[in-house]
Amino acid sequence: MSDWRGRRILVTGGAGFLGSRIVEHLKARGADPFVPRRRDYDLVDRDAARRLFRDAQPQVVIHAAAVVGGIGANLRNPGRFFYENLMMGAHMMDEARRFGVQKFVSIGTICAYPKSTPVPFREENLWDGYPEDTNAPYGLAKKMLLVQGNAYRQEYGMNAIFLLPVNLYGPGDNFDPQRSHVIPALIRKCIEATKQRRGEIEVWGSGHASREFLYAEDCAEAVVLAVERYEKPDPVNLGSGEEITIRDLVGTIVRLTGFAGRIRWDGTKPDGQPRRCLDVSRAHREFGFRAKTSLEEGLRATISAYRESFES
Repeated sequence: MSDWRGRRILVTGGAGFLGSRIVEHLKARGADPFVPRRRDYDLVDRDAARRLFRDAQPQVVIHAAAVVGGIGANLRNPGRFFYENLMMGAHMMDEARRFGVQKFVSIGTICAYPKSTPVPFREENLWDGYPEDTNAPYGLAKKMLLVQGNAYRQEYGMNAIFLLPVNLYGPGDNFDPQRSHVIPALIRKCIEATKQRRGEIEVWGSGHASREFLYAEDCAEAVVLAVERYEKPDPVNLGSGEEITIRDLVGTIVRLTGFAGRIRWDGTKPDGQPRRCLDVSRAHREFGFRAKTSLEEGLRATISAYRESFES
């Protein structure tokens, strides 16, 4: 897919945090992305998914839509997260198969990996155990896209690929305290506490767990490169390859936001998966992707964008 001009590409979740960036990268390459809205097409409903294909007439599908959230949201909504993500993926891929699209790109999740995966996570470890309990329903629902894609490739010759982004962050992230992931949650807590002159913030867990983060703009570039260059059934990690403990992440965000108060660690709350860090060599080898944005650089941009929205 070296020539994007005029290509009709359906991007589910194309108005969202990652999807909107994918759409901009596609437009810059001359493609013609179609972005459905949930109010018009509820993809949990098979008939809505079928109608979407009739309306969009896509040649390529990038399925980036998902019902997502942090540890708290996953604990409150395990059934919803499992059902809606599973149904959206199953309907979209089957309708794509019936419609005869040239390529189907599934955006999975790092939560699909087993809880005890050795670090760095390698794609061949994906089936070595059960995911971490706090987000297993979500992770398994997204993981079924890999199963479905390979089954459809075997039976129908469908060109389906599966990408595994690590935790994403960046300007425009979800800062809702009930649904946000760790970086936007910490940024909001630090900035609000500073503005309100509060002397401490609370952080879940012990701080000993580790995570890897990928700037959303870099992830969008990775997805588009995979659409262009990757054709194999094997899943591919998308990440920076750099690991940081939550305690060190908190320290970095405290420093960059200027929060001068105390950190209170709530050890009664779960840490989630003990460690997350990816082997990202396959993405570089197969389609030339390397993350460009350092964590500190990305955090500065994210904090700056949130300050502007907070103060406006």
